[in-house]
Amino acid sequence: MNTQSFNRHRQSGFTLVEIAIVLVIIGLLLGGVLKGREMITNAKIKRVENDFAGVSAAIYAYQDRYGALPGDDPAASTRFSGTWTASDNGNGNGNISGGWNSLNNAAESRKVWKHLRGAGLIAGPVDNTAASYQQPSNAFGGLMGLDLNIYNLSGHNIVFGEIPGDIAQILESRGDDSVPSSGSIQAHNSQTTYTIDRRYDIAFRQ
Repeated sequence: MNTQSFNRHRQSGFTLVEIAIVLVIIGLLLGGVLKGREMITNAKIKRVENDFAGVSAAIYAYQDRYGALPGDDPAASTRFSGTWTASDNGNGNGNISGGWNSLNNAAESRKVWKHLRGAGLIAGPVDNTAASYQQPSNAFGGLMGLDLNIYNLSGHNIVFGEIPGDIAQILESRGDDSVPSSGSIQAHNSQTTYTIDRRYDIAFRQ
């Protein structure tokens, strides 16, 4: 083999410097992907917190304006534009009854969303379709709803469904005592810690 042929063969591979540069680039790309995922997750957590604050504010605003709780308002069908019937009214007993994830449009926990939409406090249709009563989705794909005396919490509570365990831990640590069975944020079971690979329905005391 002559010298020229040997040099061509030697130059056909990657040098250590080139390999190091490629590894650095790959590391930067992976770091960027992981950082991007972290930013998306943080944005979703913030959205849950903002949704809780926003729905709470909407309920208080409705009560302040009309002297009744949304969903329980016995005169809602006469207050707002859109499509309404007497069956859209609540019973006026001061409680929003029905399960937070109910599919029954006759439940006050579903009517609450139509009442809030009718008042212009949240976005959505105001007609006779199921979409008027539909609970909003939360940032992690589950529903968001209202429930009375759920888990160990008294009064009206806002529930976020299907929250991943690691996210539930963060929400607890930022807003409560980090224990799913006590405090103002509680999960649908009575265990003392969250399991990361499980999903939870999380109730926030309003």
